Amino acid sequence: MELHNTAEDLVLARISEIFTNIEKSNNPDNLCTCNQCRLDTACYVLNRTNPHYIVSNRGVARVEKESIQRQQLDADIVSLVYEGIRRVNHNLRPTAVHGVKQTEPSDRNTPTFNIPTIVGRIFNGSNFAPIAGINVELFRNGELVPMKDNNWQNPYTLVPNTEGTFTFWPNPIPASESNLHEVFEFNVKVESAEFETLNHFFKIPVISDAHRVSSFSLTHTVKLPDLYLFPPGNDDEAL
Repeated sequence: MELHNTAEDLVLARISEIFTNIEKSNNPDNLCTCNQCRLDTACYVLNRTNPHYIVSNRGVARVEKESIQRQQLDADIVSLVYEGIRRVNHNLRPTAVHGVKQTEPSDRNTPTFNIPTIVGRIFNGSNFAPIAGINVELFRNGELVPMKDNNWQNPYTLVPNTEGTFTFWPNPIPASESNLHEVFEFNVKVESAEFETLNHFFKIPVISDAHRVSSFSLTHTVKLPDLYLFPPGNDDEAL
């Protein structure tokens, strides 16, 4: 059984249509229409649109029958798309290369070790408060691990509103064939003048797939134990 959100289809279709029209009109407002801004706009709209899930062709038929509700949903989506375009262009993502059309990786359909996303939390060992304002780095073989795309950063800067949580999604690693078993070792490192340096080593077993995974999934995530930072001179170390 596979769930499908028909509202997502409507949103993506309207975004494609509206951005295409903007480009055809020579873009008088000088809006960025790159792939990243399209994705950010889609995220903005979908987070404000009620999902409508179906599991069969009968569900598709029912959606088509609900024409009046569908027309209202379509109108709401169009309004949200324009609102999203304005907000996204007012706060362009600083890590993206704007104005460049992105293409699918040429090795998408080759055997790959798809490394899961890595999630953890860091706290102050003295008062157990979440840490903010410092960088968390992910290493493998002594080098910073490249991320899946520019929406995932390494180093990752901890911010107050995520309560010490950091996330990484390492770039897939090529494999010679599918169904190979391999264990990858990583190291989370935090260096700060306020705390002792933290190094946390861990291993992730991965089975190679026949192709690269392009969609994020909460089911394909490794959650690390909570980590603690201590002021210099404290004998307790978080490893």
